[in-house]
Amino acid sequence: MSERALPAYPPDHYFNRELSWLEFNARVLEEAADPSNPLLERLKFLAIFSSNLDEFFEIRVAGLQQQVYAGVEPQDYGADGLAPADQLAAIERRVHELVAAQYRILGTDVLPGLAAGGIERVRFAELTDTERRHVDALFRASVYPVLTPLAIDPGHPFPHVHNKSLNIALVVERKNGSQPRRHFAVVQVPAVLDRVVVVSTHGEGRVRFILLEDIIARHLRKLFGGLRVVSHTVFRVARNTDLTIQEDDAEDLLETIEESLRQRMRSDPVRLEISADADDALSSMLVQAHDLEPRDVYRVDGPIDLTALMALHRLDDFAALRDEPLVPRVSAALAQGRDVFDVIRAHDVLIHLPYESFGPVVDFIDRAADDAQVLAIKQTLYRTSGASPIISALARAAQNGKQVTALVELKARMDEQNNITWARTLEQAGVHVVYGIVGLKTHCKAALVVRREADGIRRYVHLSTGNYNPTTARSYTDLGLFTAEPDVGEDVSALFNLLTGYADGYEWRKLLVAPLGLREQIITLIEREQRNAQQGRPARIIVKMNALVEPSVIDALYRASQAGVPIDLVIRGICCLRPGLPGVSETIRVTSIVDRFLEHSRIFYFENGGDPQVLLASADWMPRNFWRRIETMFPIEDPVLQSRVVGEILQLVLADNVKARELLPDGTYRRRARAAADATVRCQAALQYVAREAAREGSEPHPPFIPIVRRPRTPLGEPAAGAERLRTPA
Repeated sequence: MSERALPAYPPDHYFNRELSWLEFNARVLEEAADPSNPLLERLKFLAIFSSNLDEFFEIRVAGLQQQVYAGVEPQDYGADGLAPADQLAAIERRVHELVAAQYRILGTDVLPGLAAGGIERVRFAELTDTERRHVDALFRASVYPVLTPLAIDPGHPFPHVHNKSLNIALVVERKNGSQPRRHFAVVQVPAVLDRVVVVSTHGEGRVRFILLEDIIARHLRKLFGGLRVVSHTVFRVARNTDLTIQEDDAEDLLETIEESLRQRMRSDPVRLEISADADDALSSMLVQAHDLEPRDVYRVDGPIDLTALMALHRLDDFAALRDEPLVPRVSAALAQGRDVFDVIRAHDVLIHLPYESFGPVVDFIDRAADDAQVLAIKQTLYRTSGASPIISALARAAQNGKQVTALVELKARMDEQNNITWARTLEQAGVHVVYGIVGLKTHCKAALVVRREADGIRRYVHLSTGNYNPTTARSYTDLGLFTAEPDVGEDVSALFNLLTGYADGYEWRKLLVAPLGLREQIITLIEREQRNAQQGRPARIIVKMNALVEPSVIDALYRASQAGVPIDLVIRGICCLRPGLPGVSETIRVTSIVDRFLEHSRIFYFENGGDPQVLLASADWMPRNFWRRIETMFPIEDPVLQSRVVGEILQLVLADNVKARELLPDGTYRRRARAAADATVRCQAALQYVAREAAREGSEPHPPFIPIVRRPRTPLGEPAAGAERLRTPA
């Protein structure tokens, strides 16, 4: 099949990609509204909702607007058949509903709850005399020198405001004889200063804070001496940040992307946020200045850009307002102080983040950098952290004379500048830095260590579902595999040859690789389950990933469902498959888990006639992952690790009845129903407990008994009577 293969079912059998994503963000908002979550965690979810929405507008809405405003008729409306203009109209309606709900939650629940718990936002008029003196002194010493008032008149056109910068627009009045004249002006709220300003603390457990824009607003007269400030409003503009790069014409990809990043600063506006009480004159001026439509304007009843309030989450004390800190345990297999290469040579090792520590991954590269027997290190880097210990280890390895290759993906969205910095750092240290294949993003996560040993050259491999990022490793659920299995090592060597050279024609032994047939192989695996069901053999599919969009794969799942294959899809975000359609998808259950940690691992289980096959991957089932990215899917073949993935992780994920929501045929989600007699299962809490107990006992984690059903099922995913327990590989 080609990328443009037509969907096999009518448009109403598929959900729209963008609207499905909005429902995911609605589930994030549900967590902010959930009173069972601590208040600072609810504030965190409000901030995540805002951050998610920013990227959605910068990338997805921007693309739709370009199509509509340019009058370009798209060749492909998508499987759901919804035209771009109709998508924008539906997005506008839903986002306005969600943003209104977000600010209701903030204003009626979260901020009052935080104030009762000791973290109180105050307005300027509510400051005590002591606090006001402190704020005035702070303004004179640290804020006023940074501010630049910008007049708007025929000699001063509307200034360019940077993407997502916070600004104050105002109307000022100048006396001109008997007829005062009014002018517009803009002041940018400096991003170099802390937006959350603590004005006082009252012993332990009491903090009062004010926002920087409130301080500036009360001192505007000082910036416009001799003029009267008539009105003002806070506003923010989001711009199109989707980079379009002609890689074939780029002599130096790094320089081309740097130039594109500079252009991003001045790209087209896509959304305007303004304070709810902004007067019509200011609102109209801002809409006209940014050439936006009225529907692109979002009035908010509260602080604009709630991501800034994450600073409150980092305050000392207030433990009662947060989740209990997670202390990741070192994997039992690597916790005894044995040499990491001895351990991996003896058996495969699985790391489950964030319940287990990311430290062994860093130690693997760190140890290789200094090991005299290591000849070469190769690694892909898509997103990594600020002061990355992995970058330091790779640089040291090169300085130690090893052959070190780093594939740095410069096109990792929103991390382009960070990755450019790391690429230059590595090059200066002597690392051979490459940027992958023209026209493709390198999204796979792989590290290869080549080591000389007594019995010859041996390859040690780490493959992962997530990034080499110690920071996100504490908040994303991911799985990583250490192995010295020769066929996997051979495949990973071939993968790096593909990335750094022009290797072609290699026959993969263990890995499934995109864009080299991954989509087709996945469909083959689904069709095998379909045939098994038709022949009366054991058949089942369980998939856990972030998104399901590709129509040809959805169609294969529909066909498998019609053959009677029980299918569980745990899709955190976008899901374009419509479950529960009579005669089409009755055996498919779709759930989404939104909880404390971001569910990021991709796990795939195929019953395979009673000989289960378990795989992990860097890729979701989306068109871009199948055709426009280098991705890998890799098997878990060690029986102990297979049993752990299925019997521990998937069992608990499927049993979750606290944070799991089921997708209904109409596109809405509902919390999974729990009978009074049912045990309460919150999979993230249970997995944290399992990891803690394994570390205490010094053994591999082992799953508790959870009665997970294997269908037949009734429509909408309800278990049938007499259903069996999920097969755990021996």
